[in-house]
Amino acid sequence: METSPIRVTAHPDANEQLLYFTSTSLLEDDRHLIFISDRTGCPNIFVRDLESGDERQLTHSAEGWLKSYVYFDGIPYKGLGKASISVHAASGTVYFIQGRQIRSVDIHGRERLLNEYPAGQMTAFTHVSADGTRLCVPTTDARALDDEKPLPANKPDYDIDDRVQAEGLSSYLRVYDTATGDEVQTVPVPRAWITHVQFSPANPDLILYNHEWATADWGIRRMWLWDGSRHLQLRQESGAGISPVRSRHDWTCHEMWERDGSAIIYHGSYYKETPSLGGCAYIGRVLPDGSGCIEIALPAGWKRYGHFTVGNPGTLVSDGYYEMPGDKPPGWGGAWVCLLKVDWETKRIEWVPLCQSGSSWDCQCSHPHPILNHAANAVYFTSDKDGRRAVYKVAL
Repeated sequence: METSPIRVTAHPDANEQLLYFTSTSLLEDDRHLIFISDRTGCPNIFVRDLESGDERQLTHSAEGWLKSYVYFDGIPYKGLGKASISVHAASGTVYFIQGRQIRSVDIHGRERLLNEYPAGQMTAFTHVSADGTRLCVPTTDARALDDEKPLPANKPDYDIDDRVQAEGLSSYLRVYDTATGDEVQTVPVPRAWITHVQFSPANPDLILYNHEWATADWGIRRMWLWDGSRHLQLRQESGAGISPVRSRHDWTCHEMWERDGSAIIYHGSYYKETPSLGGCAYIGRVLPDGSGCIEIALPAGWKRYGHFTVGNPGTLVSDGYYEMPGDKPPGWGGAWVCLLKVDWETKRIEWVPLCQSGSSWDCQCSHPHPILNHAANAVYFTSDKDGRRAVYKVAL
């Protein structure tokens, strides 16, 4: 049943948003919300006490935003990395990139310089380990993003993965000790454009990562795991998925660990070249060793893009795909924020529509990116339904 969401961030003249969905935006107490706001004229990190309503500005950048994935129109090696922010929920430490500096700040505004990533590299979404001891910063040879040349906001006018393959460019999994700031591991990944990294919640030696926009075989080359010595491919061309024979041209994205580290959740679409599936969307689950792949096809008419974020195992929250009779004509982004109860063994999904996000999906920042709080009794999401972006909450 649809519920009216409550607006959480309240600055009338600012655009404000959750962090990217691979990081929680809530501290472990579910009382403190970390968010991005442009109320100062530039994007900065803020914290809001959800009980008192008090807010504190944590960073003080006046240099715009950093050029990176997915903020291609940013400034090379200058400004706040809007894609770089990740939160260690237990300690309340926020990690971010400013220019080439890797920094941390706590909710009292105490800031610390950890290290700098190398020149000639560009960054993407970072991740802090569950135990708070390691930070992974993926970087890619800057040529992949046309070095220091300006790019359009949404997508360059060339195929980045094609350039990476043709010119033999590399990405790197750079792991930093959060206590000392030392770069303790540097893993080169040739001919890869890595934009998402996530430590296993159960084992910081396991790093989930991706090959972004893997042109011809996006569904197969997307998901990988570094186990400290090997690169494991998590989704194969054929095997234990929904169909015994899959097209190489299906599409997969937004991989994410289950909260207990037992499996990886992802979603995508089968292309029309897979006759038995007719181009339908799906959600999938695979074990960290690449076995136990289960994929569940969604109804044929549900094609509106979105994300699936984990709750406790068997529970997901999504901002896409779900359709209800009488919905407005389909756009490319989803209309509903839904709770999903998934039985992977029987391939059954119970969809619980919570509310319409109202988001325009007009840019990366307005994607709803819903997350469950730690207590699993509320969902937070971003929307620009009132003209400017803000964070909203809907209770379960």
